[in-house]
Amino acid sequence: MTKNSWWPNSAIYQVYPRSFQDSNGDGEGDLKGLVTRMGYLKSLGVDAIWLSPFYKSPNKDGGYDVADPRDVDPRFGNLSDAKALIDSAHKVGLRVIVDIVPNHFSTEHQWFKAALNSPKGSPERARFHFYDGRGETGEIPPNNWNSIFGGPAWSRITEKDGTAGQWYLHLFDSTQADLNWDNQEVREDFETTLRFWLDLGADGFRIDVAHGLAKDEILKDHHDPEALTRALRLDVTDMPDGQRAELLSDVPFFDREGVHEIYRGWRKIFDSYPDERISVAEAWVHPSSRAARYVRSDELHQIFNFDFLVAPWSAATLIPAIKRTLSEVATVAAPPTWVLSNHDSPRLVTRLGGGESGELRARAFALLTHALPGGIYIFQGEELGLADGELADEVRQDPIFYRTNGKDKGRDGARIPIPWDSSNNFGFTTGSPWLPIPSHWSSKSVAAQDEVKGSSLNFYRESLRIRSSHPALKNSRDYEIHWLTAPEGVIAFERSPGFALFANTTAETMSLEAPAGFEILFFSRAGVVLNGSRLTLPGDATCWLTATATQD
Repeated sequence: MTKNSWWPNSAIYQVYPRSFQDSNGDGEGDLKGLVTRMGYLKSLGVDAIWLSPFYKSPNKDGGYDVADPRDVDPRFGNLSDAKALIDSAHKVGLRVIVDIVPNHFSTEHQWFKAALNSPKGSPERARFHFYDGRGETGEIPPNNWNSIFGGPAWSRITEKDGTAGQWYLHLFDSTQADLNWDNQEVREDFETTLRFWLDLGADGFRIDVAHGLAKDEILKDHHDPEALTRALRLDVTDMPDGQRAELLSDVPFFDREGVHEIYRGWRKIFDSYPDERISVAEAWVHPSSRAARYVRSDELHQIFNFDFLVAPWSAATLIPAIKRTLSEVATVAAPPTWVLSNHDSPRLVTRLGGGESGELRARAFALLTHALPGGIYIFQGEELGLADGELADEVRQDPIFYRTNGKDKGRDGARIPIPWDSSNNFGFTTGSPWLPIPSHWSSKSVAAQDEVKGSSLNFYRESLRIRSSHPALKNSRDYEIHWLTAPEGVIAFERSPGFALFANTTAETMSLEAPAGFEILFFSRAGVVLNGSRLTLPGDATCWLTATATQD
């Protein structure tokens, strides 16, 4: 990281390609469609886009079941389209981060097909986790681990002679076979994939399940596999924090020591390219202090802050989470990151209660996040104030829904296509969208909000504009904040030079003492008044103040 590094304070926008923009009328977003919306992304004020997988895949898990990580799935286009997308983004000043999925391959990958056609103990099976079953005839899985998507984490194959054979590990869907990262061939293949996309112009990688590559004691049972499975799911929000923390403190297949050696090797590859190619880890580890280990100077660049991804709109929770994050990354001199939602979690409005109150809290939470030091990640559609869409069971596609027999609705509600305008199918496609778009989303469309002062879209645009221009927020390498005394339920701090934030996480209007010599810069809802140093702040609201001399 240098003084001119582009990424420590970047605003990165997650694109879920299947739901962003369709160019050919098949009802699914694609790379050419994304290129047509590059102007929109630039107008939003983000610095980079992160693309969820667009690789060749049978699409049993939204593209995270990769059959060829060095080719584009035909539903999204081809490699020429990928290159054109990267070039188009670079032309308007946006960086491009692509997903990489190193924990598992699709069972349609040529390697897994070769494993099925090879005998027990073969080099082809050694690329994965194949084991004999327990019981007299091997009919019991090798251990009692569960898939995070529900059901056993093991599936039994049929051998070439028609007999029941070994079992293979899949921590997610049965079509996603976990790779064996003790195997040198696996390591070399992924290094080839990294170089492939870096050579094509990608600016970095978001690493899926970054904490899951190494496994310890793979044949040992877990004491409570059902509870552990729920604890590991971001869309499960009804588990007590204490129970979740205890279960996640020692997961036999996540956050093992072996992952760090892998990433030290990857960092050498990233650093061998010009213009700072970066990596961000999707790694939900406990305790959170262990997250800093992934962003040591010789490992990865950033790690998602999962504390914020599951946190309620509560000062009592958020203040310790912010302090803890800043303290932990400071131990390795790394910048923090903040993320409020993604394709695996409920949308922010939904998580915060839905309806008008959920929308108010979501804006306030976003404005708090945009004022914190470090980088931020924004999931597509959050800038429109979208909530999870209601879907009939018969149109759901998430494997979680099917593997739990409908008990868990899954993540489809957050993956509904973007509404661009009020035309047929909301400008997303000329065909039938792969997930139906709610009819009432016309008022949430980009066109409906584009020129409306105070709309959710323009709220995001303005907050990101100020974030990139205010002296205390832009390109800052100062990751410390000065906490101000505030009543219970209020978050208050200053950042130098000349910036202050007040966030009221209660439902009641508060009268607060603001620093002298400041004035209102921006706020998340109407009703904010500053009279001298007396600040009136409505409930579920965040306000930015600026010293007159530093106002943009």
